[in-house]
Amino acid sequence: MKFILSISFLLIVSFGFTQPTSWSSKGIGGGGALFSPSINPANGNEYYISCDMTELFHTTDFGLNYTQAHHSQFVGGHYSKVCFTNVPGLLYSIRYINEIPTPCKSTDNGLTWSSLSGNPYPSDDVYTIHVDFNNTNRIVISFYNEIYFSSNGGTNFNLIHNALSSGSGNVIGGAFFDGNNIYLGTNDGVLYSSNSGSTWQTMSISGLPANDRIWSFCAAKSGGVTRFFCLTASVNDIYVGIPGSDYWGFYTGIYSCDVGITNWVTKNTGISANDFPMYIDMAENDINTVYIAGSNTSFVPIVMKTTNAGSNWSHTFLTTNNQNISTGWGGHNGDRGWWYGECPFGFDVSATNKDILIFGDFGFVHKSNTGGSSWQQAYVATTDQHAINTSTPKFENYHSAGLENTTCWQVHWVNPTSQWACYSDIRGIRSIDSGESWSFNYTGHEGNSSYRVVQGSNGTMYMATSGVHDMYQSTRLQDNLLDANDPAGKILYSTNGGQSWQNLHVFNHPVFWIALDPNNANRAYASVIHYFGGIGAGGIYRCDDIQNLGTSTWTLLPDPPRTQKHPAAIEVLNDAKVVCSYSGRRTDGGAFTMSSGVFLYDPVTNLWGDKSHAGMNYWTKDIVIDPYDPTQNTWFACVFSGWGGAPNGLGGLYKTTNRGTSWVKLTGNTLDRVTSCTFNPDNYNQIFITTEAQGLWMSSNIRDVTPIFTPVNSYPFRQPERVFFNPYNDNEMWVTSFGNGMKKGYLDPCKLPLGTTSVFVDATKQNSGQGTSWNTAFRTFGEALQVAWQCPDLNNIYLAEGTYKPDYKPYQMGNDKRGSELITNDNRDVTFHIRPGLEIYGGFPSGGGLQNYENYPTILSGNLGNGTYAYHVVLLLYNTLWGNINDITLLDGCLVQDGNADTNTSIIIDAKNISRWEGGGVNVSSGKYQVSNNIFHNNVAYTGGAIYITDAEITWLSNDVMNNSAALGTGIFSKNTICNFGINNNITGITFEGGSATFTNDNVVK
Repeated sequence: MKFILSISFLLIVSFGFTQPTSWSSKGIGGGGALFSPSINPANGNEYYISCDMTELFHTTDFGLNYTQAHHSQFVGGHYSKVCFTNVPGLLYSIRYINEIPTPCKSTDNGLTWSSLSGNPYPSDDVYTIHVDFNNTNRIVISFYNEIYFSSNGGTNFNLIHNALSSGSGNVIGGAFFDGNNIYLGTNDGVLYSSNSGSTWQTMSISGLPANDRIWSFCAAKSGGVTRFFCLTASVNDIYVGIPGSDYWGFYTGIYSCDVGITNWVTKNTGISANDFPMYIDMAENDINTVYIAGSNTSFVPIVMKTTNAGSNWSHTFLTTNNQNISTGWGGHNGDRGWWYGECPFGFDVSATNKDILIFGDFGFVHKSNTGGSSWQQAYVATTDQHAINTSTPKFENYHSAGLENTTCWQVHWVNPTSQWACYSDIRGIRSIDSGESWSFNYTGHEGNSSYRVVQGSNGTMYMATSGVHDMYQSTRLQDNLLDANDPAGKILYSTNGGQSWQNLHVFNHPVFWIALDPNNANRAYASVIHYFGGIGAGGIYRCDDIQNLGTSTWTLLPDPPRTQKHPAAIEVLNDAKVVCSYSGRRTDGGAFTMSSGVFLYDPVTNLWGDKSHAGMNYWTKDIVIDPYDPTQNTWFACVFSGWGGAPNGLGGLYKTTNRGTSWVKLTGNTLDRVTSCTFNPDNYNQIFITTEAQGLWMSSNIRDVTPIFTPVNSYPFRQPERVFFNPYNDNEMWVTSFGNGMKKGYLDPCKLPLGTTSVFVDATKQNSGQGTSWNTAFRTFGEALQVAWQCPDLNNIYLAEGTYKPDYKPYQMGNDKRGSELITNDNRDVTFHIRPGLEIYGGFPSGGGLQNYENYPTILSGNLGNGTYAYHVVLLLYNTLWGNINDITLLDGCLVQDGNADTNTSIIIDAKNISRWEGGGVNVSSGKYQVSNNIFHNNVAYTGGAIYITDAEITWLSNDVMNNSAALGTGIFSKNTICNFGINNNITGITFEGGSATFTNDNVVK
């Protein structure tokens, strides 16, 4: 009866829940290799970097925060170098379409992308793209054996070079555009055009050894001198597509040549036999400062520098004791040593500033804006990084910066505040603050991957591990990888929430899954992978004495029919029967075998039944039991399409209501490869589905005969793995992924208890709470505003003393009066966007008490760090969807400073044009406001240094506006506004344009 009642309740209330509208990255990166970094020549704080896990990451604050391109627009890879131009928003790059690197462009700074129409071979791989920053019509692309040039922005291309060797192909190591002159450094020599690309020739430059070829190339011009540098390798080692990891013994020399002098000169002094540089680069306006980057015989990244045109080189990335490097969790003596990053896969120097450098390696990004004299990590939050010249401490907590490039398989809640996340490459990570930060604060787990963790009723955790990563992806289905001895193939256990792990059972083969029997606390099952010609040790194992931990006994069950020892997911039913999926297996020749599917085991008879639909015979992934079916007769099978004939076109989501006697494929041809599915625990009609390349999907009518499936467009990554709901908060949804870590979203965006009208913020809090009291205060103002935009009934936000910096972009309001964060590619758009009707009070002591803004200053600062400033510290914008024009928004008791509205562009928010050069401190547009007891100083704008107001009604009480700067309205610029200047305002610099103003009492206006 209890179950029926709960279902009835869900039918009434659950349909208000939809899908998350935004996601926050929660992992700490470190898995995928990072390629092709590219710095904007016009803005040294902006760069892109791509990942072999398909992301294209973007930052506009020099690596403090990252966004990523949506998979529907851009799939990245090794060759996805972004080419900036002097046309605002116009970018070029290479995106992967059906695994084919394809030249493309964006006209909105990376939000959307389109392929270049003139691409001569749309079905062939493009390996490089180079674009003239100052003349966007000029583009060079290279295929394996041909190089093409466009003079009209990619509408048409002309062949300019065929590779001299079809074996090596065309290697373009770099390009230099200089007015009518264009230089391409290639393995066939320096290609040159003196007439803007109309004709090309190979420059006659001698001096390279006969067997040496150019691999990496750069150039600069200063004082009338154009100077080339190149890094060479042996002709026998060079070919198109060599990654940075092939560094060992690859480089043969560094050479330089000035245009007009037809001889390369050796520049190797200071480079030892232990150094293996792979990349060379320089600013295009400095002919003497050059950098090389690679690895060495100790397998750690190196960067070397010359300031005298190569006469001598010296190391500038000093890894011993992190001498000049602020580290994250990787570094000297850290959770991972420098060996983990090992080698750059791309290196870039700003074309206009020799001091700005970045590189990506096997897991990390490092950056310098001091010419390499000091470096900083750029992959976790800067608040978590460690001082230079100190060993990196182990077991510290780290927050995400958005650079998530690692595979996460599962998130598990140990208790309401403690979580474990299973990962490949970085093994696994642990949180003790509800997933806000993560650490390697555990012992006993040293394998590459943890795949599955479960927890018994006594609190003991059990985890399946392996030294083999990427299990059951297309590259991990063949025996040559999976049948090797795997010492990390084991089950571990922990009795202290994951802080320490011990061996439960060592299989010496990959363990992919573990499941506990809900009917028997001492029984468990495990999936072990090992085919070995059909006589291997792989299959489903059963344990009947797991309470004995390290001395427990595990017995291999008979193989289900057709299977070839590649077991995957396991679900133990309430009647003690076991339903399992077997995943794909490919022969040495690459063909899929008919060994996959869904199988049911009866522990009484010790027999298996094949419950598979024909579509499951080649590559089945998860099997999921319907949590709303008390009989457990309803199952969902998740299937991938294979290739090579019979396995083609089988992927999708299948459903049975009779334990596999019959199946229906629900998704038709909509979804090609489904990994897993998860029901919303508060909505029996809603299911979320993960796919290999189509992103995250959902259905809100999964019980219908023909359910409708739609993409969750807010989720940006192409390959989510599984969806998990916080068992202590069903509103909280986590998505793991194959290569993009884990992300968190909320189904109902308001996360506050019913009836909450006030929240509290205290910058001194180490971790954020729920915000409903001073004891549980949020740590940042941005969090409180984000909640306010999702909770229309929230009225007040109270701010304790401290400095707060914006970390969210403006919000757009929907018909439900909730806000979604605006997507822009400029991180300076972050602001404190105050929802209509909110009252903001600053000036409280830490921990709570009486308001006293003089003794307990609350500072709202636009200084984002690294010389970057928000355009507007505060944004006040009325939206007609709010529905009550008479609601007054209040800002009281704050010090607003360091806004810098210095850019003549704008963004559209709720159909209103908000200029990036109006209102450095506060930008006000329409609505009614009271501004009281505030100080506005040190803000900059073209119009309205401290405050820009238009079409609004605003009351001023006891404010100081001073020491701001602007061309119009040093302090305040008021346009078409009703201003009521009440008591005790001290304001420097007001400009009025239309509207009206009333001054009373003791105002001082200069």
